[in-house]
Amino acid sequence: MDIRLQTNAKEIARRVGKKGKELSASVKRALLITAQEGVNVIQDRTAKGVGYKGVFASYTPEYALFRSGKGRGTKPDLNFTGQMLGAMTVTANSKQAEIFFSRATESKKAAMNDKKRPFFGFNDQEEKQLGKVFFKALK
Repeated sequence: MDIRLQTNAKEIARRVGKKGKELSASVKRALLITAQEGVNVIQDRTAKGVGYKGVFASYTPEYALFRSGKGRGTKPDLNFTGQMLGAMTVTANSKQAEIFFSRATESKKAAMNDKKRPFFGFNDQEEKQLGKVFFKALK
């Protein structure tokens, strides 16, 4: 399960006025910064019980009881041990960045959670915010 951020290198070159390897290095760095900000957006939003499509569906009464018995909250935040959200990581090259889960177990958990409570993505407003981060990071 991953998210890919892609760029148009010609458009970037035109806007920045850089060429060749210098541009590739700048774009890669900006994509890494943007992808990490994307991870932060997902983690912050998820902690509030909100996915990119809106507020999360409530936990079942049985699961809410189980969580409260373990000292956890009953508001859906997809965080029981912190391992799933903590396994999100990023990689980039000069054309795209990728947000993914570093462990297969956590990726499977995320895919299962994402079906009922979509969290692994961005809404239009978040995409615009990430675009601003990208262009600010280009230097």
